[in-house]
Amino acid sequence: MVNLIYIHTHDSGRLFSPYGYDVPTDNLKEFANDSITFNNMYCVNPTCSPSRASLLTGMYPHQNGMLGLAQRGFSLNDIEKHLCRFLKRNNYHTVLSGVQHETGFYLNVEDSDYLGYDEVITDEISGMDKSDLFLWDKKNAEKVCDWLNKHKGQDQNFFISFGMNCTHRPFPSKIDDSINENYVRPCSPIFNNEANRKDYAKYLTSAKYADECFGMVIEALKKTNHYEDTIILFTTDHGVAMPFNKCTLSDKGTGVSLLMRVPNSIKSGISTDMLLSQIDIYPTLCELMHLEKPDYLEGKSFAKLFTEGCEESDEEVFTEINFHTSYEPARSIRTERYKYIKYYDEYLNINFSNLDSSEVKDFYMQNGLTEFKKEKEALYDLYYDPDEQNNLIENEHYQDIVEDLRKRLACFQKRTNDPLLNGEIPILSNYKVNKKDCIDASSKNPDDYEERGRFY
Repeated sequence: MVNLIYIHTHDSGRLFSPYGYDVPTDNLKEFANDSITFNNMYCVNPTCSPSRASLLTGMYPHQNGMLGLAQRGFSLNDIEKHLCRFLKRNNYHTVLSGVQHETGFYLNVEDSDYLGYDEVITDEISGMDKSDLFLWDKKNAEKVCDWLNKHKGQDQNFFISFGMNCTHRPFPSKIDDSINENYVRPCSPIFNNEANRKDYAKYLTSAKYADECFGMVIEALKKTNHYEDTIILFTTDHGVAMPFNKCTLSDKGTGVSLLMRVPNSIKSGISTDMLLSQIDIYPTLCELMHLEKPDYLEGKSFAKLFTEGCEESDEEVFTEINFHTSYEPARSIRTERYKYIKYYDEYLNINFSNLDSSEVKDFYMQNGLTEFKKEKEALYDLYYDPDEQNNLIENEHYQDIVEDLRKRLACFQKRTNDPLLNGEIPILSNYKVNKKDCIDASSKNPDDYEERGRFY
């Protein structure tokens, strides 16, 4: 058996240098030369807790119970299916440092105990401003490095989850000296103006700090002779916290980074265009670690890429939204070429509280976002329209494709017992849910929240 380290950022999508972006992440770029970069990896839900919970249980949110954010009352319906618990049962020593988002509030160290890690070495947060949490990330990286040094030479295999707050909002308030805000361009499709450039420069600063933490951990693995006996997995939960990215079913919301190094891999230092879902990671790890796969796993292993050099894409990947801060039921199916999206309620305005507060959001709110409408159904030809701007749902030349994707999505929903097939999902008494037209997710006005325990 081999060790496993799962390194993850917050709200980063693919905005790192291995994906061709001018982002100061040199350690990741160097690691890409010694790993495999996945160009078409997608999360199963473009919101924080549901995405992470699905990766770590191998099940979709509507199956594992994590329909919304853990700090808003949503939870896994069987904690024993979490990867940590599974690896503990298989004699792995399990360690958590930093962010987890599968239970409680991700900044509360004590909430992590429920997940069952043998050790939680996360550093305490003592009155630290949220814009300074990159310093907390560094302390947690140091904790991982110290742990590796102290356990050098021990026989028991380990699983380490190292989670960073970077690149979550609020970004660091001071832009790093190496970044000139005058010469950056906001990520697509954000309008390029002075305020948005400054905001993006702060994202770049956050990404740089995340990269420094990543480099610290990789260096510690090498110094403790664990670089060659450890599967190293770097990823994030979903797209960046910008309008039209995070919490949308576009590729900008669902496309995620994955850099993965497997000892003695047939291939390394390459990128692959295989169409994959984060739901595939759990069964892949089981195969690579020679562990019997649980029967509840939904994904398909891509371990043969490392062991035999075989590239076998998924035929399609599925993504869903249920709750972020407000209720926004939607489903999508993506093939290599096409994306089909369907919303399941009649509210087709933007769910404003599902957009993270920022100057970028303010800019769009002041310039007509309140008039913006979502499409009830959408089809995009990604070969010709990778930015998903031209909805082809009514185009007569694409009707066979529309019908095929509708049927495939419906079959998936039926097979996985999607609750939307029975109507709208109820708001249970322990859920905290903003109303659909609420602007600010953190509003102190009780009228901005749905009635708890209300069934539609």
